Amino acid sequence: KEVLKLELGPLDALRAKRKKHLPVVLTMEEVKRLMGGLQGEDWLRGALLYGCGLRVAECLGLRVKDVDVAGGTVSVNDGKGGKSRILALPKKIREELSRHLERVRLIHAEDEAAGQGGVYLPTALERKAPAWGKSLAWFYLFPAEGLSVDPRSGVKRRHHVHEVTVGRALRRAAQLAQIHKKVTAHTLRHSFATHLILKGTDIRSIQELLGHSDVRTTEIYTHVAKAMRGEITSPLDDF
Repeated sequence: KEVLKLELGPLDALRAKRKKHLPVVLTMEEVKRLMGGLQGEDWLRGALLYGCGLRVAECLGLRVKDVDVAGGTVSVNDGKGGKSRILALPKKIREELSRHLERVRLIHAEDEAAGQGGVYLPTALERKAPAWGKSLAWFYLFPAEGLSVDPRSGVKRRHHVHEVTVGRALRRAAQLAQIHKKVTAHTLRHSFATHLILKGTDIRSIQELLGHSDVRTTEIYTHVAKAMRGEITSPLDDF
């Protein structure tokens, strides 16, 4: 109508429905084997993804200030949909996380001594408090090895580790563990939710932990949990 200047008449168009796929979920034994194939920062990121049910972007976007080892919490700010939430930090990773934070402090100190451009801040904070970008509190929990030029500002600064790094580490670990399912960062999030259901955690609590807007999104894990729990059995087993 706008380009060819033709009257199209009444249209009765239907929107295509997005296909719904059941999530890939690892058993608890498979998660244990997978974690056994991860080391160092890769292990710590995997532990946060599975232990807190984080999205990969939420995990990599964490700042030093977001992790309270003594208080046992991790804060997710401006997650998907702009929502924020506070999660329990698994006890098993607190000691390793404390050691990791010491390494991060050294990297921050080296950048500061070299007069580097700090880290990216959300737009509003970049205007109101630009100095925060050079503070340890706002430094990324998983800083990249090298510096890069921020395409938005042209400033050379340190960003966080790329998502590709996480995916590669998980694929290598899955091969070592001889897990033949498709293992991604989101697989660990799916496994976190399903395993909580298997432990008897109510669906509303899991919805809050995952940061879902609609409980129907969370309910998909109940179908997987029923099968894993053995609630649905085949008639062949009755013979």
